[in-house]
Amino acid sequence: MSLARKSIIPPEAIPEVDSFTKTIDGKDYLVLNDAMFTFYQRTQGEFSEFFLALRDDKKMLGCKCTNCGVVRVPPFVVRCPDCDFAPTETVEVEDVGYMLSTPPITYFANSLFAQQVPFGRGRVVLKGADTGLSLNVYTTTGILVPGIIRKNTEMKIVFRDDRSGEITDIFAVPTSELTPEQIAKKGLTESELDWEKAKEPEVGAGDTAAFAKALAELEQLTADMRKSERARKDIADWKRVIQVKSAGGSLVLEIDDGNMYVKEGSADKPDFTMVCEDINTLLDGLAYRGSLTQAIMSKELWVSLNQEFTTIFKLERMSRSLARTKKEG
Repeated sequence: MSLARKSIIPPEAIPEVDSFTKTIDGKDYLVLNDAMFTFYQRTQGEFSEFFLALRDDKKMLGCKCTNCGVVRVPPFVVRCPDCDFAPTETVEVEDVGYMLSTPPITYFANSLFAQQVPFGRGRVVLKGADTGLSLNVYTTTGILVPGIIRKNTEMKIVFRDDRSGEITDIFAVPTSELTPEQIAKKGLTESELDWEKAKEPEVGAGDTAAFAKALAELEQLTADMRKSERARKDIADWKRVIQVKSAGGSLVLEIDDGNMYVKEGSADKPDFTMVCEDINTLLDGLAYRGSLTQAIMSKELWVSLNQEFTTIFKLERMSRSLARTKKEG
């Protein structure tokens, strides 16, 4: 299989050449960005069979004790520690199982995992296995929030389109979000999932006057943002058209390489959609009076695509930068 060439260190993890002054106890100290390089190669050793099966065959393998019959996935031993180190044999297990416990959700990660958030992390016990497989879990219904995936939720293993022989070649989604054909298919890949099928929550009839007031404040806020170099830097090199729907009306947020604009109405082809009952939920987050992330977690703000949390993160940073600019005058 062809694999797109990537760098070991992603570009976003590499800091710029920079220096700044930090004042401690009334004295200034110069701080500089620097680096220490250590590159190495590692082997998967006797467990290569498991990772090669992920990469080349889209299969889930485990090791079965020839004495007690316990099946461990992943096959992290070659001899059973419970049976005087009896040898194990390789077996294939199914790619459907259940969550061993409710997974915690990571919303903010370091730069090495920034492209994966938000994700849940937990153990899935696959059919035919006796142990839990630790991996990331996602949803196709929008941004992952508490309550979607719980203990005993049935899950399906999904394979990345580009695989290199690592545990991150796979993740799991709830079978309730899949068709019977997808559940039955072995080696289901991420491109076969419908990431845009998320059902928008309904909003009731709202106060149009309150919406108009919030829209006016958003227009002023985006105008202020375009004057702040610090805030503009947070959304530089980023372009998104966001449809926002609320009970009082709809608007469009446009991020255009360091600038942001807002207008009432609908977009022809938005990159993703936000839905909130109260438009002030969005306004408060952008004005640094609240948190967009917290609003998502509390289900006050719905976002149609999980991978667009990167945009939410950028908007959160932008709101902090704008507040800092205003504070400094």
